Amino acid sequence: MNTYRTAEVAKIVGVHPNTVRLYEKLKLIPEVKRQENGYRIFNDFHIEQFRLARAALKVEILQNGLRKKAMNIIKTSATGNFDKAIALTADYLEQLEQEKSNAEEAIDIVNNLLSGKYDSNELLLKRKEVSEYLNVSMDTLRNWELNGLLTVKRKSNGYRVYTDEDLRRLKVIRVLRCANYSLSSILRMLNALSNNPDIDIRNVIGMPEEGEDIITACDKLLLSLYDAKQNALFMKQTLINMKEMF
Repeated sequence: MNTYRTAEVAKIVGVHPNTVRLYEKLKLIPEVKRQENGYRIFNDFHIEQFRLARAALKVEILQNGLRKKAMNIIKTSATGNFDKAIALTADYLEQLEQEKSNAEEAIDIVNNLLSGKYDSNELLLKRKEVSEYLNVSMDTLRNWELNGLLTVKRKSNGYRVYTDEDLRRLKVIRVLRCANYSLSSILRMLNALSNNPDIDIRNVIGMPEEGEDIITACDKLLLSLYDAKQNALFMKQTLINMKEMF
């Protein structure tokens, strides 16, 4: 088996030498032996493990424990338990598929809500009643309003009153948030819909407007999930190869 110094590993993997040391500290790679002079000695197992970890950590999506699962795969592989790591990767891939399905389903539901296929009740509700009706907290409703997703009318006594139109908009927001679309991407979609009711919301929700400074992973959720799946498939094949090699 070939051996490498820290600088050689960094060059092969394409990272800074400090990153190599960080991965060692976090136990994302197997234990590193040292020479009498203190120099670290890596081998081919370490190189492949670095490649596995780099692929796993490319994932931008943090929702529903996906990042934690990726880390668990890396650390399990680092111990040499490749069978368990492969099984964990299969579970990881399955969750990615489910997240993608949820994201797609949310878009379909929103399309139906916007087209009027889902009936809305003729209601005028207070915030507490809306909270119970939609099964979301009052703090969540406040947060959506503060982020500009909804402007609620007030009665003369100052109480907010939610109309049928408000409820339909809130259902749209709730569905998309449950699928982990970001607040900024939802606001972008709602603003675009107000200008053109016939837009393709799949495109708008994942396409930042010119001049937007902060773009989260959820603004491009479907694309991020696709990329995560490709990385996970690479991880699975890498683990199979590592099992055969080591």
